[in-house]
Amino acid sequence: MVKEIERVGIPVVHMCTVVPISLTIGANRIIPAIGIPYPLGDPNLGEEKSKNLRRKLVERALRALQTEVTEQTVFEE
Repeated sequence: MVKEIERVGIPVVHMCTVVPISLTIGANRIIPAIGIPYPLGDPNLGEEKSKNLRRKLVERALRALQTEVTEQTVFEE
């Protein structure tokens, strides 16, 4: 689905916990997530720290959307 959305000109960020799968499906902008049960947070961190973690991931995704890519790119920290 990611490739089809990009094909019509809408940039997409794929946030995932298993980067090799995203690479296999052909996602262009990949953000590594935290873990399978909690991809965008960590309940062990407490409410405030988990919220900050989610904010950082979303901000990274927004930067990735603004980045022109010509090949698959993994946006690490």
